[in-house]
Amino acid sequence: MAQQATIANRDELLALLIALQAQIRATVVAACERQALAELAGVAEDEAAGDTIYAIDRVGEAALIAFFAEHVAARWPLVLIAEGLPSGQLTLPAGLPAEQAVIRVIVDPIDGTRGLMYQKRAAWSLAAVAPNRGPATRLSDIELAVQSEIPLAKQHLCDVLWATADGPLVAERVNRLSGERQPITLRPSTAASIAHGFATISRFFPGARDELAAIDEAVVRATLGPPRPGKAHCFEDQYICTGGQLYELIAGHDRFVADLRPLLDRHLASRGEALGICCHPYDLCTALIARQAGVLLTDERGRTLDAPLDVHSDVGWVGYANAAIRAQIEPALLATLQRRGLLD
Repeated sequence: MAQQATIANRDELLALLIALQAQIRATVVAACERQALAELAGVAEDEAAGDTIYAIDRVGEAALIAFFAEHVAARWPLVLIAEGLPSGQLTLPAGLPAEQAVIRVIVDPIDGTRGLMYQKRAAWSLAAVAPNRGPATRLSDIELAVQSEIPLAKQHLCDVLWATADGPLVAERVNRLSGERQPITLRPSTAASIAHGFATISRFFPGARDELAAIDEAVVRATLGPPRPGKAHCFEDQYICTGGQLYELIAGHDRFVADLRPLLDRHLASRGEALGICCHPYDLCTALIARQAGVLLTDERGRTLDAPLDVHSDVGWVGYANAAIRAQIEPALLATLQRRGLLD
């Protein structure tokens, strides 16, 4: 059932978020064209808690507060939620008590920093808006979401996607050189099996790759059987960008994606190790777009995907292109996690 809209003048707010992400895209691409790779890949901040902040992240963050203060805060007093802000959030106009804000806006100016700063793969700028329900505001309250592709310097076409809680996915392809915009149609895969398609369990970073790979192998064997000589059952794509992973599901490129990292806390503790970086709510803030496109999203236990709007919570998620893929994969996935002692 679609949510009833509660945010006033939502189309105008949508246009402003699209404009903000276009500004971020232009600024970041220009920096990539101008600066040496080593400069953009330099570590700007590396606190004990939270993700590492690279120099390229600072390029995306620079105009963020100024934009919301100038163009948004007067009409929609807000709580802005983003990594790098004091306590992970601030209210605008400055000095406004948080309980008087009308909306909460959660953003990730550049999701996919690591791939972009080495010019390996496009990143995404993410933003979503929910009515202000105080600290209890959650992903499920989001009524508007926008994500814009930040392309490689050598790439001139980039996609922009948005959706509202009571409307469909809308997508455009933008020529960043000419400014031309064309509507495009994106649809999740209708395949009934992961066979001969992309199906991925995320294992981006060292620490638990062995366990995640074992889960992946067990799920594929349970659904497709043992490998056949000279054949590949299915493929994987370790795209280090949650917004990009959602896009791949939306566009029909991927059929199944799971990020199970939060489940591995106790597993790593048993080896005397700590859990590394996980997905956070700002990485998943555009999940509404995927849902409105028809992608089925759950948490790592098969429940409805949800999380508080903050910068700290570790979030696991699973995405299926359609109901047939979910029926094929989910029983094997949950059984594997249970068998390996990863579910409560």
